[in-house]
Amino acid sequence: MDRPLPGSAVEALEGFLGRWTGTTHWEATAWGPARSADTEIIFSLAAAGLAVTHSYRNTDADGTRSEGHGVFTMDPDHPDTLWYHVNSMGLPPEAPARASLEGGTLTVERRSDRGTARHTFRVDDGELTHAAGLRLGKASDFTPFMTSVCRRVAEGASIPA
Repeated sequence: MDRPLPGSAVEALEGFLGRWTGTTHWEATAWGPARSADTEIIFSLAAAGLAVTHSYRNTDADGTRSEGHGVFTMDPDHPDTLWYHVNSMGLPPEAPARASLEGGTLTVERRSDRGTARHTFRVDDGELTHAAGLRLGKASDFTPFMTSVCRRVAEGASIPA
């Protein structure tokens, strides 16, 4: 197949495709102090456009790395994108999260027994911003905990080993 099917993940996420580099900043939380790291984010076409992979790697000043990998795909029965995600925090993969794309912002809410994480992805003027907030326990609002701001450096690539 030379082009994606209508309603495919690449159709919805085309503006995110490519390799992005920048900085991620974490707010101080119960899990650690505020910090920043160099960040590489890659969105790549997969499965003939029926999926888009999402990989990231954060490298702290001391060389410590954290990474995650995900797959976005469309739900054929609903106007939603699904996000399957796993990261190096050591927790088992969760069920896919539902995402929505509205006004150029991709919003994903991942729910677990620990709480809800809301991720937003947006590209404006060649800059990708990925922000995340947490709502833990009985909290009614999301508390910001992470923001990545990156510039596109290539149209497509993979994270080197």
